[in-house]
Amino acid sequence: MGLITNILTLPLAPVRGTAWVIDQLLVTAEREYYDPAPVREQLAALERDLLSGRISEDEFDRREDELLDRLEWLETQNRRLQTPT
Repeated sequence: MGLITNILTLPLAPVRGTAWVIDQLLVTAEREYYDPAPVREQLAALERDLLSGRISEDEFDRREDELLDRLEWLETQNRRLQTPT
C-alpha cells in the first residue's frame, strides 16, 4: 500500500517539498526574531553609554525598562515555541 500511495501522490511531491521549505524558513525566521541576544547586546551598550556619560540616568532608566520588557516578552515567546503542541 505504501508504494502505491507514493506512486499515486508523486505529482504532489513538489508541493510537499515546497511546503517543507516554507516551514523551515518560518521556523528559522521565528528563531531569529525571538532571539534575545540582540536585546542583551543593546542593554550592554546602554550601560556603556551611561558609564561613559553619553546618556543621563533618566534616559538610561527609560531605555532599560523598554529593553527589559522586550527581553521578558522574547523569553516568553521562546518558551511558547519550545513547548510541544
